[in-house]
Amino acid sequence: MDKAVTYIQNRRPCLTTYLEDGRCSFSNNPSENAIRPFTVGRKNWLFCDTPNGAQSSAIVYTMVEMAKANGVNVYHYLTCLLEKMPNDSMSDKELEVLAPWNENVRSKIERRVASSKQ
Repeated sequence: MDKAVTYIQNRRPCLTTYLEDGRCSFSNNPSENAIRPFTVGRKNWLFCDTPNGAQSSAIVYTMVEMAKANGVNVYHYLTCLLEKMPNDSMSDKELEVLAPWNENVRSKIERRVASSKQ
């Protein structure tokens, strides 16, 4: 118990950061839940034959998690991206237009979701 109390006392400035910024959460459960697919996927990455294959898997996981974090339908977001075929030669502004937080992308995906339900 003594070690635990000493640990907390030594790290008090770091532990109280969440009090200084209202955006910080006391719990890291949302962060833990967000990285869970990566820890599960780690077993699958063992079977990536090349570094490029592993990087491609990481990119796809990133796109899926970005869509989830922004409340966008993952399937329709990936479909939208594949239609535009983004690549590494695109500028940051061109890629920003395809981001899941972009209002045009969000509205396009919402229309797709609505039409798929009909």
